[in-house]
Amino acid sequence: MKQDVAINLNGEIYTGRVELRTVLVDFIREVAGLTGIHVGCGFEGRCGSCTVILEGVAVKSCLMLAIQADGAKVLTPEGLARGGELHPLQTAFRDHHGLQCGFCTPGFLMTLYDYVKDIVARGEVPDEVQIRQAMAGVLCRCTGYVNIVAAVRQTIDRLNAMTPAERQKWFPL
Repeated sequence: MKQDVAINLNGEIYTGRVELRTVLVDFIREVAGLTGIHVGCGFEGRCGSCTVILEGVAVKSCLMLAIQADGAKVLTPEGLARGGELHPLQTAFRDHHGLQCGFCTPGFLMTLYDYVKDIVARGEVPDEVQIRQAMAGVLCRCTGYVNIVAAVRQTIDRLNAMTPAERQKWFPL
């Protein structure tokens, strides 16, 4: 059995007729052709590489059916940059080499996007333990996470130095 689905991915509507069992990550990658997120754990939700922002909340898209996201707004790594400018989190990952092979990077970016958005909105400055706890849902087999923690700290500092209007540009969902 198939159903029509329309999902707003990064501000653009993508439609498709999908099997009811089609997971969101497959819709994003196969129907929309957006390959920024990855599947690393075989659809078990353990690795976090498929994390996207659904209606403002980080979710593992391998654990969600596409029909559940019908009509929703979803942000993927392809939607982080604004006006040709990298998101502050992407810039910080580049500055601190917060990646090795890059396979898990999309999951970290989307998970930490959600975390940084909330932290900055509350005016908090997390310590290293809190940052590591926030990214615990994404697995990396290459790094010790030190550079990723440094990238998160830089992102929070840069966003805190912005006005609320300037920050809003980076968090559309």
